[in-house]
Amino acid sequence: MNDAVRIKAAGATIRVRLTPSSNDDRIDGLATDSAGAAHVKARVRAAPEDGEANEALVELLADSLGVAKSSVRIERGATMRVKTIYVAGPTAAEMDAWLAGLKDKS
Repeated sequence: MNDAVRIKAAGATIRVRLTPSSNDDRIDGLATDSAGAAHVKARVRAAPEDGEANEALVELLADSLGVAKSSVRIERGATMRVKTIYVAGPTAAEMDAWLAGLKDKS
């Protein structure tokens, strides 16, 4: 398991660095910030206005993880670039497989 993802009761949290107003909605892989904290890099076309970028991020992660949009919520950092996202449902094995796919993009 990568430090960007932590398994919790009935789900997982994901540390995400979001870039809004991008040319595409996509997950760019894994990265580490200057303090050494791991995160998932994500981009969305939506602007950071009225929660549009956050909503686009929720949809992007739900699609990527194969879960319902209602299973994904922003736990911390709604107004910040780095966010903690809670995803209900995926198992540790499913999150490991998802992370393995992201490592190929990094």
